[in-house]
Amino acid sequence: MAKSKTVGDAEPVIIKKYANRRLYNTETSSYITLDLLSQMTREGREFVVVDAKTGEDITHNVLTQIIMEEEQRGKNMLPVNFLRQLIAMYGDSMQSMVPQYLEASMEAFRKNQQQFQEAMKGAFGGGPLAEIAKRNMQMFEAAASAFGTGIPGATPPSATPGATEESKDDEIAELKAQLAALNAKIDKLS
Repeated sequence: MAKSKTVGDAEPVIIKKYANRRLYNTETSSYITLDLLSQMTREGREFVVVDAKTGEDITHNVLTQIIMEEEQRGKNMLPVNFLRQLIAMYGDSMQSMVPQYLEASMEAFRKNQQQFQEAMKGAFGGGPLAEIAKRNMQMFEAAASAFGTGIPGATPPSATPGATEESKDDEIAELKAQLAALNAKIDKLS
């Protein structure tokens, strides 16, 4: 099988569309479906769809057709109000600016999405946020233990076998000291 073409490659895959509406992938020498083109798009693979008879670039029409099929399957991503506003822009003096604006907006959205995903991986992968979350949970459990709130894993002082009033006070004082120490550590991180 030939090497996959991606966004950074010089030559996109050529897809020929025949009069019978069949799509032919010249890279793999096989007929494909719109679903496969949709998958290629999600993978970041570049392709150009040309009319097999005229050689005309019909990529825009095919991509629009893919969106329409996705929308018909109930995967509505385009709100009705957005579609109305988009239609209203046709013929408007600002029409020529809309494609660049939408493209820049989608690129910014994709970058923000990637940054968010990377931040989430870092937050739960042992980074500084994970350490803070762990400390917060320890403080919460210590406080729950001190006040006997029934948090799983937290033992209220009154449930401690043989606990006396004096030992309860000592335990509370110890927990308060631990809480103060944890707060001091968090303040240092800030």
